[in-house]
Amino acid sequence: MAEVIRIAESASEPGTPSLPQNVEAEAALLGALMIDNRLVEDIQLKLKADHFFEPLHGRIYEAILKMTDANRIANPVTLRPLFETDENIKEVGGVAYLAQLTGSGAAVIGARDFAGQIYDLALLRALIGVGRDLVEGALDTSEDVAPLAQIERAETELYKVAEEGGAEGRAKSFADATKEALAMAERALNSGGHLSGFTTGLESLNAKIGGLHKSDLMIVAGRPGMGKSALGTNIGFAAAQRFMRDMEDGIEPEKSAGAPVALFSLEMSADQLATRILAEQSGISSENLRMGKISQQEFRSLARAAAELQSLPLYIDDTPGLTIAALRTRARRLKRQKGIGIVVVDYLQLLQGSGRNSNDNRVQEISEISRGLKQLAKELNVPVIGLSQLSRAVEQREDKRPQLSDLRESGSIEQDADIVLFIYREDYYLAAKAPAEDHPDFAAWQEEMGRAYGRAEVIVAKQRHGATGKVRMRFDSRITKFSDAVDEGYLPEARGKPLKALGRGDEGADTGFPSKYYFDGVQGRRP
Repeated sequence: MAEVIRIAESASEPGTPSLPQNVEAEAALLGALMIDNRLVEDIQLKLKADHFFEPLHGRIYEAILKMTDANRIANPVTLRPLFETDENIKEVGGVAYLAQLTGSGAAVIGARDFAGQIYDLALLRALIGVGRDLVEGALDTSEDVAPLAQIERAETELYKVAEEGGAEGRAKSFADATKEALAMAERALNSGGHLSGFTTGLESLNAKIGGLHKSDLMIVAGRPGMGKSALGTNIGFAAAQRFMRDMEDGIEPEKSAGAPVALFSLEMSADQLATRILAEQSGISSENLRMGKISQQEFRSLARAAAELQSLPLYIDDTPGLTIAALRTRARRLKRQKGIGIVVVDYLQLLQGSGRNSNDNRVQEISEISRGLKQLAKELNVPVIGLSQLSRAVEQREDKRPQLSDLRESGSIEQDADIVLFIYREDYYLAAKAPAEDHPDFAAWQEEMGRAYGRAEVIVAKQRHGATGKVRMRFDSRITKFSDAVDEGYLPEARGKPLKALGRGDEGADTGFPSKYYFDGVQGRRP
């Protein structure tokens, strides 16, 4: 076996533990690759040049890969011209070192084992580097102390070390893929024929998209006030509640139609989201709940709903100004600690990119964010629901139903998403055009409002797994709740509501119109 160089080892101070390495294994592997170039096909997917401890070995390995990629033979003779001027190789006898590496033909038998050991030792050295940086950062108090930020950086770096092993990938056989397809079909069959993923809590939406599928990125988009946050919260709550009930019924977690949910709310605080969910479950207006306009009986209903939901596997992170990297770190942590199966992000445009000058190019930043969410979905093998704003172009059209081109700031959102849902509520726009009481068109407007009140459309604008189309729903702005549409011929709950209950936003805010008019389906009347 050839004598290998020991530059890094000789540089170590006496008494200092050396880094994990095996340069003899590196030399043996290089020799085996030059003897039998076919071994490169199995090794190059996992092993990279920077995994070698000795830089010279890394350069030789890289040269072998380039030669074989060009369909040329890589051996000491063909590699000789590339290393005649290399200073490091002169220290071990010059280019004759290449021929010495092939001195042991027995190395061909253990080539894969050598590659595995080189890779493992490289990971250990990377782990030592992360630990060293973490210690140095913790000891350095010259700058602003931000221990939580240091922990997040350390987690990100540790995950980078861990995920390097995934670079090699593995091609699935058709038999393996078929088993997964059959399992998904069986799940849909057992659920009643339409739910192959996790439930959204809405039967009509489940029937259209088949539920939430693992590794999918679903974008829920709409103009402000349409109910994006409401729909995202409704879906997350329904999936978490279904999981909780399935666990109580003794159903295995893998067979549950629900899952623990992580909700990253960059716009609303955790207590605001909790208020919404409690309002939905207790049937009390979220506005009255916030302002304390509730009776003792309503408070008892509220306390009962809160007690029932104490064990709900819904985890809310309301940290503002998260970067996409920090969000992925937190999601991975929740996956590891809480076993989350669904991630909801409210909303995409409030996330920040990882680049220092990301504000200079918002389109590139949004592209990085949407790509990061899709990578997160595949990484954790969970559905990710990203809420998104739409551009003002919607308001300029007569038909205000959203289109894919309305997705704000970047076409990459449409490209990265597996499913794109738009929310459209006609009563929102009709309320904005309410004429005065004595206007000739008031009766016609009131009749039109009677037809549209409380109705919503969820438009499936893109779906990789099936057809696009519209799903009709009901939306109660008092408690910010979407539900399946009922018989359109009779909607008794719409009668007798004051105009302000029509709501211009998710929270049932006052429309600004005279509250003395009550909605009665056809005309206004005084109380």
